[in-house]
Amino acid sequence: MLSLEEAQSRAQDLVTAARRAGADAADAIYACNASTNVSVRLGALEDVERSEGEEIGLRVFIGRRSASISASDMNPATLATLVDRCIAMAGQAPEDPYAGLAPEDRLLRKKLPALDLTDPFEPESAQLRERAMIAEEAARAVPGVTNSEGGGAATGRSQMALATSHGFAGAYAGTSHSTWASVLAGTGADMQRDHASHSVRHIEDLDDAETVGTRAGHRAVARLNPVKVGSGVMPVIFDPRIGSSLVGHLIGGMVGPAIARRSSFLLESLGEALFDAAITIIDDPLRLRGLRSRPFDGEGLPVERRALIDKGVLTGWLMDSASARQLGLEPTGHASRGGSGAPGAGVTNVHMEPGTVSPGELMADVKRGLYVTELIGMGVNGVTGDYSRGAAGFLIENGAVGQAVSEITIASNLKDMFRALVPANDLACRYGMNVPTIRVDGMTVAGG
Repeated sequence: MLSLEEAQSRAQDLVTAARRAGADAADAIYACNASTNVSVRLGALEDVERSEGEEIGLRVFIGRRSASISASDMNPATLATLVDRCIAMAGQAPEDPYAGLAPEDRLLRKKLPALDLTDPFEPESAQLRERAMIAEEAARAVPGVTNSEGGGAATGRSQMALATSHGFAGAYAGTSHSTWASVLAGTGADMQRDHASHSVRHIEDLDDAETVGTRAGHRAVARLNPVKVGSGVMPVIFDPRIGSSLVGHLIGGMVGPAIARRSSFLLESLGEALFDAAITIIDDPLRLRGLRSRPFDGEGLPVERRALIDKGVLTGWLMDSASARQLGLEPTGHASRGGSGAPGAGVTNVHMEPGTVSPGELMADVKRGLYVTELIGMGVNGVTGDYSRGAAGFLIENGAVGQAVSEITIASNLKDMFRALVPANDLACRYGMNVPTIRVDGMTVAGG
């Protein structure tokens, strides 16, 4: 794997070559990753997978025409051909009045912030195998678990470098460590499946393998003997591991490209109170050891901690430079990039601030409702906000979580759900997007 300096140099060299070949402007993004994944099943080694890859993407501008192309072959002759092809493609592309690099006066010029994303420790395959074995063994040891889909452990390192023809060059790296287990409980047609996993930047922050496995086993057993639920309107409480999907739908409606296309259910909501005043949702790209942390965005702009929802109010759109130009606004440092294509917009480490009551208190007055631990399907309309998804979880009766339920559908509209949303106080930042336990009243539930 290249050093950060070599990765940055490779991106800069490609931009320089594009300018020499006739491009008015250009940027290049280089990404490489290496990972080792060990999986076991029923106490036996199942697979050891080592993968390494690198890719470089070039975007060129000729006037308001642009094109992008990527390659995984770093041979100098291949890269020279890449430049020529990209220039030729741009010459044939339609004009786009909003195309261009990020505003030069907004580029990150300071030293990159230190985010502690890399762990010098890299476990050997034998250590990964031991961790995977422990996780699966712990899951299978839970009474009621009858079969296994396996356990696993992985480690990886990735690097990203970006260079632009108007003065930005930067690179950063990150590591990852993870453990998972997935098991089945029950027998025959009554079998139920569930899993658990944990991923971190530094090995010292990783849950021990036995804890991960035991969690998976208990989750699977808890889902046994599901009952049917009668249809009706009732409170729905979302488990933290799936409640973040509601924030995901919010963000999908906030990104600049969706607003510019007028294809968002939030079009007329800027500055409005979408949530109760107690709700604040934060995007923090500078979180130390964050799973999605980054020192700059996909166009070389600085990033900062920002409230997406501030005391219930929608604060603004998430914009790359092109959508900002189209809307007559300024980019917000939310550009995201792949190896090819124009930047889009996205978020990093997102969390909803916790509420003031415990999960038990949150459901204490629920006479009949649902505690949802799994969502199925993608029945969400990003233009209208209509929401309808399959779900599974547990029945809530008289304030207590009871029998498992499955084959149900929950439905509402996202704006109605946001207005009714109440968070508990159990926020734990374990994923890229994190929420506490969430309660939403007034949802329509259809039983199987």
